[in-house]
Amino acid sequence: MNLIALGEALRDRKEKPYRLEQAKQAYYVSLGTSWEDVTSWSKQLREEVAAIIPWDTMTCNQVQESAQGDTIKFLLTCTDGSKIESVIMRHKGDRNTVCISCQVGCPMACAFCATGKMGLTRNLTADEIVEQVIVAARWLQERDAKVTNVVYMGMGEPMNNYEEVMKSVRLLNDPKTFALGVRHISISTCGIVPGILKLADDPLRVNLAISLHAGTDETRSKIMPVNKAYPIKKLLQAVDTYLEKTNRKVLLEYLMLRGINDTREEAKALAKLVQHKKHLYHVNVIKYHDTGVFTHTEEDGRVQFVEWLREEGVQVTHRRTFGEDISAACGQLATESRKAKS
Repeated sequence: MNLIALGEALRDRKEKPYRLEQAKQAYYVSLGTSWEDVTSWSKQLREEVAAIIPWDTMTCNQVQESAQGDTIKFLLTCTDGSKIESVIMRHKGDRNTVCISCQVGCPMACAFCATGKMGLTRNLTADEIVEQVIVAARWLQERDAKVTNVVYMGMGEPMNNYEEVMKSVRLLNDPKTFALGVRHISISTCGIVPGILKLADDPLRVNLAISLHAGTDETRSKIMPVNKAYPIKKLLQAVDTYLEKTNRKVLLEYLMLRGINDTREEAKALAKLVQHKKHLYHVNVIKYHDTGVFTHTEEDGRVQFVEWLREEGVQVTHRRTFGEDISAACGQLATESRKAKS
């Protein structure tokens, strides 16, 4: 829903401010699917607004479900024809995490990431970002389930669209809209230092994740161009500032690439980076999911890497894979039309 356009339309009609709140209630809380669901409005007002403002800012073109049934991927088309993907990960119990995109494509060109091959088309608006969660919430509602967590780990670099990302966080957190607690919202960055420093000063204490993927600049620069602008020392200085101001634990994401970053030397280098504040860092070891560039480290190698880190006193988890069979896993998101061209 385009809240700015809707607000202007209601003001033009000299409607009371509560009319906007009624529409937001129908959209974000009741998860309505059309203007007809704003039952607190008159039929005339619904028809007038529907004639000029679409209920949704994007349409869902495809829904894919993994063989295990624990991952759902949505292909969404924006009003300008741009396409993005978002994902639901269904954990054991009642936890359902939605992985959302913040840009159409991505400019960061990380070598292991399919989205990076697309380049950047444009930033998404806060409304478009939030609508991905609404699409997922509607799907889950039909199955007597709900969204419990949101992660900004889909297509795009959140810190390069900081203002719209944080507007979307506030919409999701607002008790009058989606009412999702900030401790259930995570933002992942490849290491954009100015964005991390902004987040450190933001009163909303969302979770921060860093796509690190190496313990040394030499290795990281080979797979992540961003490391040239923000090498590991500069990056972790910014993270330390975040830690000092928030006292919130930071997740370090580590994608395992065979023969590149899976050696004991890299494990020791990684452990050394976090020694000063081990209690506030948690490493997430992740399988590399095929994007046609690297070879993944086998499971026994990933387990060994985890053990090496534990020997050094590092808090570490070996993350479970979701949706690899439908290209919905970490690093695989890229709209089908762009995949066909790559």
